[in-house]
Amino acid sequence: MQRKQSNKLYKEAKKYFPGGVNSPVRAFKSVFGSPLFIEKGNGSKIYDADGNEFIDFCCSWGPLILGHNNSKIREKVISAITSGTTFGAPTKLENELAKLILQNNRFIEKLRFVSSGTEAVMSAVRLARGFTKRDKIIKFDGCYHGHTDYLLVKAGSGLATFGTSSSAGVPESFAKETIVLPLNDKEAVKKAFENFKNEIACVVIEPIPANNGLLLQEKSYLEFLREITKANGSLLIFDEVISGFRVGFCGAAGFYGIQPDVVTYGKIIGGGLPVGAYGSSEKIMSCVSPDGPVYQAGTLSGNPVAMSGGIAQLKECLKKGFYQKLETKTQNFVTSINKFAELQGYKLKVFTVGSIFWFAFTELEKVQTSEQIDPKSMEKYKILHNELLKRGIYFAPSGYEVGFVSSAHTSKDLTKAKNAVFESLKFVFKND
Repeated sequence: MQRKQSNKLYKEAKKYFPGGVNSPVRAFKSVFGSPLFIEKGNGSKIYDADGNEFIDFCCSWGPLILGHNNSKIREKVISAITSGTTFGAPTKLENELAKLILQNNRFIEKLRFVSSGTEAVMSAVRLARGFTKRDKIIKFDGCYHGHTDYLLVKAGSGLATFGTSSSAGVPESFAKETIVLPLNDKEAVKKAFENFKNEIACVVIEPIPANNGLLLQEKSYLEFLREITKANGSLLIFDEVISGFRVGFCGAAGFYGIQPDVVTYGKIIGGGLPVGAYGSSEKIMSCVSPDGPVYQAGTLSGNPVAMSGGIAQLKECLKKGFYQKLETKTQNFVTSINKFAELQGYKLKVFTVGSIFWFAFTELEKVQTSEQIDPKSMEKYKILHNELLKRGIYFAPSGYEVGFVSSAHTSKDLTKAKNAVFESLKFVFKND
């Protein structure tokens, strides 16, 4: 596989950007080689600057549930852009996308469009604080909610202690308002509510944690969070930036049948363009400016080009059998790999929900906390990633990241990918 042009472009990019990239994980620091510079995508495939073709399972980190360059999205976007890109004023396309979502999602009554998942979660937490008139929040180790200061926090030293900054530039005073707890630990949550009674504004969680492996939680645990927040006058925020419109049109809230107080969305909602949203009941959303005292604004929020992409994509997602077909494809792909690994005696499990999957080099039947991920296993992922690239398969450049199957992935694509995984795993485990 040639990387001559990508290497040349990366060398130039390092003159302009920190690490040569505009988002850290793109730099390929966790895998072999330098990053591939992508020139185009179509359907299930991407093509780099050297002309290499790959079946793509990163899908731009999740937004492309219909695959690359979907014709219906493209046509809708082109139609919108001929009238202008942004006006800083309301357009009917905002109404159209909002109506499409709210008429098909029983978990929210009103929403507000923003331009990213990070912005959506940041705004949701501010809304929770404004609504409850409390300051402290609970988040969980192993869940990622964007790079907002008070959410970019790692666990403290005890079960229910304040977190500490996990990035330079985040004041410890910000982190002190965030209580970081381990996932799947009811006692830690109970202790936090006892220690900080009437101080906790919200509990924020990825109901399907998919930013640090795929740490699938039991439904009973999510139901417990629903009960304890309600009992203590705190709000429950489901961060569905990844799971929203991915495991079903109503996301994890619909998948588990649990009503959160606030839901955040991103990725799929924009059809490949920068869109995020947060939504809640009419009562809670009435606190948002200009109706209420919680201020939030955005110059490009709800711009017509981004709205058009979201409309086109979500209409496809609403078609009968869309999610069932996608899940079946994913399950068949994952099951075949798990069976192969088991027959070969490989220490590997592929976990999945909906059309999300994650390769874990483990013998555990469940991985539900970040502590259960062996950092040394990432060395095996590096080999797997490199071998798959040689065979025309593109996975995310980090073993902590999940993969996605899109509606554009054909049975031929999945068969080729499956066989490539089989061949690659022989190299991963050749010395074991």
